[in-house]
Amino acid sequence: MTIDQNIHRQPLLSVKNLSVTFTIDDGRFTAAEDICMDIGRGESVGLVGESGCGKSVTALSLTRLVPSPPGSIESGSVVFDGSEIMTMDTAELRKIRGNAISMIFQEPLSALSPLHRIGRQLVEAVLLHRQISKKKAWRFAEQWLKKVGIPDAEERMYSYPYQLSGGMQQRVMIAMALMLEPALIIADEPTTALDVTTQAQIFELLQRMKKNFTSLLLITHDMGVIWETCERVIVMYASRIVETGSREEIFEHPAHPYTIGLLEAIPRLSKGRQRLKDIPGQVPSPFNYPPGCHFQERCPYAFDRCRREAPPLYDCGGGQKAACFLLDKAKQ
Repeated sequence: MTIDQNIHRQPLLSVKNLSVTFTIDDGRFTAAEDICMDIGRGESVGLVGESGCGKSVTALSLTRLVPSPPGSIESGSVVFDGSEIMTMDTAELRKIRGNAISMIFQEPLSALSPLHRIGRQLVEAVLLHRQISKKKAWRFAEQWLKKVGIPDAEERMYSYPYQLSGGMQQRVMIAMALMLEPALIIADEPTTALDVTTQAQIFELLQRMKKNFTSLLLITHDMGVIWETCERVIVMYASRIVETGSREEIFEHPAHPYTIGLLEAIPRLSKGRQRLKDIPGQVPSPFNYPPGCHFQERCPYAFDRCRREAPPLYDCGGGQKAACFLLDKAKQ
């Protein structure tokens, strides 16, 4: 076994039976249900699924950033580097957030303060976790703005967020997340507002950080990015994990009908002008999930058991698992 494989066998992050609910005026619903996942040291894991499946809520829960109210972490364990995050006090959490675990948020305006200049916000993050002078922290932050492709970085340090384009705001968020070289980066659609060239630069930067055994949880709709960036894939649908496995297993031998549908919807040059396949129907409302398997109303293979029971994750071999009764049926 190689050194890299040994490192991946030691989970940096271990999540067990994590469930998150929200209570709003319309009622109470479950946004993430019994989520279980491990992320090894230096490992890149992709979390995929349609909008509204619970990916972002799951990511926010890992450092207890779910707004409460209306959100509530109902149950579960999140162990990071041997410490249980769910029982940490506020002071301990502050030492980890932005330092050992950094998050690139999907909406930069929700994470950047509109009242303070970009430079001040970056420097504050550095000084909070590093014992260096303000002058050195300023130069350090400035260098990271250059690394993420912001032109005239020296000038931009004095800008307010509203003076930057959406793409530049996103790059500031990425610089803030990466500059302290965290052990784990949680990236929620990190390059949505960026052009293709800048996207490539950011993902190249993330790949370079992997060489220092930085782990990555990447949330994205882009299966091409998953193939290029991640070693393992977790597929979510309607608050539940429906399949997990290595990149090769998921792309070459998908086991869950939902995963198959996602992969068949990828545009390919070999298909020419052929119409793309789609998954019929829509993700159900969290207030009205169907009984049994949440995918059963859209699944072409659903049978009676799917409508009565929630399928567990069946072992497909080689570390791949899928929550589908077809796998149990095949064994009988």
